[in-house]
Amino acid sequence: MSKDLKEYVRTIPDFPEPGIMFRDVTSVLGDADGLALAVDSLRELLADVDYDVVVAPESRGFIFGVPIAYLDHKPFVPVRKKGKLPCETIEESYELEYGSATLEMHKDAICPGQKVVIIDDLIATGGTTEAIIRLVERLGGEVVRIAFVIELAGLDGRKKLESEGYQVSSAIIYEGK
Repeated sequence: MSKDLKEYVRTIPDFPEPGIMFRDVTSVLGDADGLALAVDSLRELLADVDYDVVVAPESRGFIFGVPIAYLDHKPFVPVRKKGKLPCETIEESYELEYGSATLEMHKDAICPGQKVVIIDDLIATGGTTEAIIRLVERLGGEVVRIAFVIELAGLDGRKKLESEGYQVSSAIIYEGK
């Protein structure tokens, strides 16, 4: 009998601080069956979606976004931290728990009217994803689905994105934070 994807996720209590249950995706990556199941699960979440391009943030988003793009024969667009992309970029800053961050995408990465799927390993508050959405939409793309391997439902990222009209799917949902 095959394992459930959740069984591949290692939970580390009290990391990075007391009371937090850290959901470690590296244990999924470290098992060939777990990695295959994660990619297959994401593809199932996208089975009914008509899309043109996969967008994902570094670094763990790349791990899951690239195989989806490859298997579905779609282009892949990387979203990177400021200063990492070599051509002309657009940028979007967003707030973190402690401070802020800036993401960039090549200015020519998305064509107006393209249907975009955003893939990432985990959704917590949704701040990173909101920044990616703003980048995609500034270039004229339409976000048609956002898919995650893991969702921390207690942090309300899905609620925030869905309230803004986006479709969110997750392979695993943990009720807490």
